[in-house]
Amino acid sequence: MRQGGRRPPAGAAIIAGVVQTPLSLDTEPDIERRQVESWRQMSPAQKAALVTGLTRAAWEMTAAGVTQRHPDASPREHFLRVAVIVLGPDLACLAYPDATGVISR
Repeated sequence: MRQGGRRPPAGAAIIAGVVQTPLSLDTEPDIERRQVESWRQMSPAQKAALVTGLTRAAWEMTAAGVTQRHPDASPREHFLRVAVIVLGPDLACLAYPDATGVISR
């Protein structure tokens, strides 16, 4: 138990008095440490490319889910539904006033 009587979360490592919680509960601590170290070794351009690729993949999965749930919708409706998911209803409606038509359906 730590000072003050509080127990660190399950799977947390204590390093120099700082509790470090795992990034993923299904990854071994040594593997996670190696992953974080590899991120630290990456250049800013490599990190930006990684984040860009992950963002693009998330966007494509969101769009695929919308298309699967609404196969007969127009391309504009698909776009608006993705915008509502990504931006949230309030911001999507501010950016795209016609998004109000897809929120309640």
